[in-house]
Amino acid sequence: MLSPKQKRNISRIIPFGVIWLITGWVLLLAETVATGNQNLNPDTAVTITLPVFIFANLAITSVGLLVGLIELVVLEKRFRHYSFARKVGYKFMLYLALMLILQVILFPIASALDLGASLTDQIVWEKTILYFQSLVFVNTMFQLSFHLILSLLYAAISENLGHQVMFNFFTGRYHRPRVEERIFMFLDMKNSTTIAEKLGHIRYFDFLQMYYDAMTDPIINHLGEVYQYIGDEVVISWKKDQGLKDNNCVRCFQGIKESLTLMESRFEENYGISPEFKAGMHVGEVTTGEIGALKKEIIFTGDVLNTTARIQALCNEHDVSLIISKELGDQLPHEIVTTDLGSITLKGKSQPTKILAVEIV
Repeated sequence: MLSPKQKRNISRIIPFGVIWLITGWVLLLAETVATGNQNLNPDTAVTITLPVFIFANLAITSVGLLVGLIELVVLEKRFRHYSFARKVGYKFMLYLALMLILQVILFPIASALDLGASLTDQIVWEKTILYFQSLVFVNTMFQLSFHLILSLLYAAISENLGHQVMFNFFTGRYHRPRVEERIFMFLDMKNSTTIAEKLGHIRYFDFLQMYYDAMTDPIINHLGEVYQYIGDEVVISWKKDQGLKDNNCVRCFQGIKESLTLMESRFEENYGISPEFKAGMHVGEVTTGEIGALKKEIIFTGDVLNTTARIQALCNEHDVSLIISKELGDQLPHEIVTTDLGSITLKGKSQPTKILAVEIV
């Protein structure tokens, strides 16, 4: 059974394979049209027969998936502090070296299929040596470079927009406004102004990055989506059924708390202080859609967001770390320990809202 994090990684890696496969088809079609479907360099180039075509499709898709795996699992955080140009440049050189190694492995196989010979036959290796000395090899490296640039651009855009948001843009899911029920959690750092004053702007920024990093796995593991980062506040959202399943929304809060507790010594060592936080949660209808003229965003609008923000603001007043609406509490499939805080009329609302303090053990 795959974990939510593993499923998320797979869904992020698959587009790399698709990008490489489709780009490969486009380049092959262009080359076929340009050459009249003739192999103009039989001594160094592989003739496209059916077995070779099938092998090439499998190979290029596999290479794309490998690039995605390396990009998202190995390199994603290693170049975080580099500028966009340096990040892309360094990654491009690393991947280009990898492409050279893969060609040394894959070209002899394709050549053997083309010649109908064994990999151990001298004719296969003679053709391989000639290939690496030819313009065909140079052309192949240019094509692979094009694949890599597209992959790196996709990775950069996905990293900045978020995979789910990017997917929604491409599929046009919210091109027209849609009404849906969602759960929101507004999570805010305690004493952030004091911490920022103590650390200074630059160190506080690094502090925030570590703080948000600690939340990443709990959010992913409990099927949450980061809607917005607003300074030291993060807004997390769930589709209603996913947030209610196994009490994911409440368990996410608990998971973040546990993650920050495990990292407490690192925070103390690096910054002399460990962050604490409070949160409010509510469920309700929102209208979701693309908006903006100079810059497109997918946004949520609805009373549920204002209510959630104001519920979160009550945490200090009641000296608790998590408050949820009774409306949400009543829909959770598994019982949680709560304290009834009564009914309050939130600013700007005419109807009272019943709220519950949640005990996190």
